[in-house]
Amino acid sequence: MKIKVDIQRATDAHDIPENRQLRKWARAALADYDKDAALTIRIVDKKEGTELNRKWRNAKGPTNVLSFPYDDNNRVAGGLLGDIIICAPVIKSEAMKQKKSLASHCAHMVIHGALHLIGYDHIKPEDAREMEELEVRLLKNLGYTNPYYR
Repeated sequence: MKIKVDIQRATDAHDIPENRQLRKWARAALADYDKDAALTIRIVDKKEGTELNRKWRNAKGPTNVLSFPYDDNNRVAGGLLGDIIICAPVIKSEAMKQKKSLASHCAHMVIHGALHLIGYDHIKPEDAREMEELEVRLLKNLGYTNPYYR
């Protein structure tokens, strides 16, 4: 299985982890995915994050991560899974407030977004629990602590 990860940086934020790290985290989330696939991770500023969140979720302000799965059952798009949008100012602020490293929070957001691309969600409590447990396990394997520790 080959996972191609395209990185787009549409922000001036210089402290977001390097592309190789972003790719590593996305591939870790998709380690059990059994097809060749491609996805894009786009790092955005507050303006673009706000615009996308308003347009696609009808919500005010930016959010930390958005996932846009491309669902064609691998027929037309040749394995294109979709896009993950990371809003740099939001994850930087959250990391500081939650007393986490930016790298660990960014890893969590990439993994969370990638899992959404392959069908995981957290609408129902049992689905949320399954997704969170997988995120915790993947992050632990990468050397990061449980992001849900309360």
